[in-house]
Amino acid sequence: MLALALTAELNGVTDLRPNDSADNPFHFSFKVQCTSCRETHPNWVTVNRFSTDELSGSRGEANFVWRCKNCKREHSANITTPPASYPLSSPPKAQNIITFDCRGLEFTEFKADGEWLATGLESSTKFAEIDLTEGEWYDYDEKAGEEVSIKVLKWEIRRA
Repeated sequence: MLALALTAELNGVTDLRPNDSADNPFHFSFKVQCTSCRETHPNWVTVNRFSTDELSGSRGEANFVWRCKNCKREHSANITTPPASYPLSSPPKAQNIITFDCRGLEFTEFKADGEWLATGLESSTKFAEIDLTEGEWYDYDEKAGEEVSIKVLKWEIRRA
């Protein structure tokens, strides 16, 4: 089991989470490595919890199925928990955002593309379309009358 953990400095917002629904699935982007031959796929791959692919040999299905070009083995990963929200904490501490059951592969790097959501701490203002690709985000909470931000993002893939 692997988990994607996040540590971030939230100012004026809480409950940072991917915008993930059946109508609008969030695609988690990773670099993937074969645990058999240690070959790393050269491209980013995406995984979402609402789609599955068949495993060969009628062995079921998984959220992500990949055949290593080097050793020709088929590997898979399933999302075992829906995405969790990251609450405001002081000091910021790592929290698992999503957990995967990986068979024959490891995710080695995460890219935070996609749309994120957060809630105003004092005002409960809903912030949507948050872009974390630059590693930080700034906005203004009209109801609270103050700037809000998400900074010092640290993504970690760890054993769950």
